[in-house]
Amino acid sequence: MGITVQNITGSTAMVIWPKMAGCVDSFYSIMYHPNWNSMLSSYSRKSFQKEERVPTTRSSFVVENLTPLTTYIMCVTCQSANPSSDQCRVFNTLERDPGSASNTKKELALGIWLTSSVLLLIIAAVLLYGCLHLLCRRRRERLRERDGTSKQQHEQPWTKNAAYVSEEASRQSQQTQDAEEKHPGSIQLATIIENPAVCNEPIVPSSKSQERVLVTGQHSAIN
Repeated sequence: MGITVQNITGSTAMVIWPKMAGCVDSFYSIMYHPNWNSMLSSYSRKSFQKEERVPTTRSSFVVENLTPLTTYIMCVTCQSANPSSDQCRVFNTLERDPGSASNTKKELALGIWLTSSVLLLIIAAVLLYGCLHLLCRRRRERLRERDGTSKQQHEQPWTKNAAYVSEEASRQSQQTQDAEEKHPGSIQLATIIENPAVCNEPIVPSSKSQERVLVTGQHSAIN
């Protein structure tokens, strides 16, 4: 059939075939398999690991992602036909290309850099969240302390006023009791003057007042 394999590298190879006049299908099937052993393997389609489909308008195809230093068999047939021995070629891939090795290293370095960057961003976000949470908590504590201090400052004058009023009331009550003990009549008179409603009730003089009235009456009778 005249199938040739050219431009073989460590990971690619170009297969070229003449156009098949008897192929009425819509595409060609390019099948290849590594580590081929014709003594143990048949030429059926199931025996091949990879299969690519190419339109019948083309007569070449570049196979990629091959393994370096590996023996491959490659066959080209019509769409529905099984390959035969004259439609296949065996070839060996070369060592890994320096360019592909450098590209692999670059890709590996880029992957490591991206992974490290993502991890650093996550760590920075966690630290930032922790700092903001700590600042907010301290601010809340300060606001609570200020509220408590202002509340105490507002309560202190009221407490002092209440204590002063209570003390003043007790002092006046004590003075009233002392004055009543000394001059009970004057206290009652002052109470009557301040509270006229008391006049409606009969005033019962105390024993000392009765004695004074009797003594005054006796002096009047003698005179």
